[in-house]
Amino acid sequence: MPPLLEVKDLNVRFPVFGGILLRRQGEVHAVKNVSFALAQGETLGLVGESGSGKTTVGRAIINILRPMTYSVEISGEILYHHASGIVNLAPLSKHEMRPYRADIQMIFQDPYSSLNPRMSVGQIVEEPLKIHTKQSPAERRERVLWLMDKVGLSREYVHRYPHEFSGGQRQRIGIARALATNPKIVIADEPVSALDVSIQAQVVNLMQDLQEEFGLSYIFIAHDLSVVRHISDRIAVMYKGEIVEMGEAERIYQQPQHTYSRTLLAAVPRPDPSRRRRKTG
Repeated sequence: MPPLLEVKDLNVRFPVFGGILLRRQGEVHAVKNVSFALAQGETLGLVGESGSGKTTVGRAIINILRPMTYSVEISGEILYHHASGIVNLAPLSKHEMRPYRADIQMIFQDPYSSLNPRMSVGQIVEEPLKIHTKQSPAERRERVLWLMDKVGLSREYVHRYPHEFSGGQRQRIGIARALATNPKIVIADEPVSALDVSIQAQVVNLMQDLQEEFGLSYIFIAHDLSVVRHISDRIAVMYKGEIVEMGEAERIYQQPQHTYSRTLLAAVPRPDPSRRRRKTG
């Protein structure tokens, strides 16, 4: 079975400007020769500490780096296996990317800052439908209500605003927005790191249920190896812009080969049933 997405030798360089005239003084090589494939219905966990380049990889795939950063340099191939043929997303302009935007969506880390505070929940979830579909207003409203059901939010919330919701509820709104256009690939950029531990499992379980129902493919970006382990089929470990280890999720978790992978694993708190709780007072 051919992959749904192939990333080949992806490199991303950000310019560094300085001085009174803000001249270019150097560059930051944020992503170095990154390659991987993503299959239909698979979850690839992209894990690494802050600054490892994992978020940059996600933004490069969805092709939002150029509008965000002036004169960023992107090389390599991002091959999306579309129904009409294989297309390299990497060099596409904003206009050229539009036909594929509905197929590749993103869930952002901070569910509050990624939601427009001036728009109601219904308007937020409906917005991608206005941009990418030709549905009538009635069809869009029905789709919004259906999506609210799917992510476990009451239909009565459609007229409320983001500040009226908890962090977990806001992330559910972000998931509903990402699913609005019936995408093939969802890039989840630290989707639970801003949430309480008790809520994290609920959101991860929701994402797994939606993946099973709709056949979604996920790139799940996180710094916590234990979260990535539970949702991923495979894990790619990133360090200083490079993938230093990649393999089956359980193998990476149980028997990491690279020194950095072992360091990440050591940072994961593990319960010890044999250790008795200390008495206090």
